[in-house]
Parts: sequence; C-alpha cells; structure tokens
Amino acid sequence: MKEKDYKKITTHSLAEMKKNSIKISMLTAYDYTLAKIIDRAGVDIILVGDSASNVIAGHETTLPITLDQMIYHASSVIRASKRALVVVDLPFGTYQGNSKKALNSAIKIMKESGAHSVKLEGGEEIVDSVKRILKAGIPVMGHLGLTPQSIYKFGTYTVRAKEEAEAKKLLSDAKLLEESGCFAIVLEKVPAILAEKVSKSINIPVIGIGAGNNVDGQVLVSHDMLGMTHEFNPRFIRRYLNLFDDISIAVKNYIADVKTQDFPNKQEQY
Repeated sequence: MKEKDYKKITTHSLAEMKKNSIKISMLTAYDYTLAKIIDRAGVDIILVGDSASNVIAGHETTLPITLDQMIYHASSVIRASKRALVVVDLPFGTYQGNSKKALNSAIKIMKESGAHSVKLEGGEEIVDSVKRILKAGIPVMGHLGLTPQSIYKFGTYTVRAKEEAEAKKLLSDAKLLEESGCFAIVLEKVPAILAEKVSKSINIPVIGIGAGNNVDGQVLVSHDMLGMTHEFNPRFIRRYLNLFDDISIAVKNYIADVKTQDFPNKQEQY
C-alpha cells in the first residue's frame, strides 16, 4: 500500500500504519538542533531516550539520568518537532514498584516538557503503573526484551529471550501491555523469530532494535546511526554516516587554520 502523507504523527497514525503494513521509523534525539533535522527529514517517532545518559553525559549505564534532566532534553526536542510523535523515557527510579510515583513522574514530564507520550520498561511488573498513567490520559509505549534499566539484574547486554521460558514470558508481557492500553512496544535485542511472533500476535505496533525485520518499525540511537559513536558496535547498528571521523578532520583543519592565521581571513572579519 502507498504510504499516506501524514502531516502530524499521532498514536492513531501509528495504529493505522500497522494495519496497512506501513513500516514505522523511529530515532532518538536529545537536543533542539538534531531533533529539528530528524523531524524535517520525516521520521515518524522521536524518542527522547534515557540513552542520553550514555551518549550525552558519558555514563556507563542509563541509570544515573534524572527526571529533571529528561524534562530538559524533552523540552528541547519538543520545540523542534512539528511532525513526529515525541516519546519520552521515564528514567530509572521514577516508576518501578510505585504506580502513584509513576503517575506523578509522567504528569511532570507531560506538563513541563510538552511531550506527547512516555515509555516504560518492563512487563507484568509495571502494568499497574501503565494503567494508572493511561487513566490520566497520557499515552504509554512499552519496552520489552533487553531493558537497559535492569542491566545489573541481567548482568550483560546479550540477546534476551533465547530460552523458551523467557520467550514465553515476553510474549505474555506483550499481550498484557496491549491489554493494558499501550499504543506500541519497543522490542530490544531479541531473536528475530520471536519478535515476528510478537508482532503478529498483537494489534499494536512493535518497534524493533536488534529484533529483525519482521516487526512494524525500527529504532536506532541517532548518534550510533550517524557514526558519532565509534566504540559501540553491536550487530544491529547500521552507520549511515561516519561523523566521528568527519568531525575530527574538520576540527583538526580548524586548529591548523587558527595556528597558521589562515582563519579568519579578510572576508571573515569586520
């Protein structure tokens, strides 16, 4: 089917895209400048991910980033986004085990950033939080498979749900999140066969990252996709540019021009 020209992406748009087998594109952004470029290029969803903890702040995990820091990043992205649906991660410690705290965290994000929706990691254990947030009229995206906020529980970033028991629970959790009212689910680093099964078994979109091609859409961290990072090289990343090297060369050229007094020249001064 020919893709519809959506002027503004909503949760309804995404449901329609899944129904019509139109793939959904999703990328991260944490600042105004990059979000503006990504939005104008036509991406469907912008994720203000807690991965900002890694790629922006340099932390080893996503755990340290705070709610106020997520709101700062989300506010910057919202000001740039005209077409894309903006989803914001609820950071670690703002929803786990306490549905009232989860609701308050989600409300704070929505009120202070102007975001369109929030994302939570987990299945059965966070359903109460999902339902409570949804009752307040806030759209929720789920996240299953490798859930980075639980990295110390897993102890590794390897592929999840390879064993039958974990795969069965993941499928059950996906159905539970759909029943609870989530508008979409991110599936991270799970076997492609399982991801396809999940996508076919529920009616809401499944967005994959390291989950094969037979899901409803794909998400990557923009800094990885653009080649700004270079030490993180999982199999699922495709680098569409090599900005790490390009920026390095540009900076070296700038330094050389300053040292030799080539910059600024007569046309570049007042």
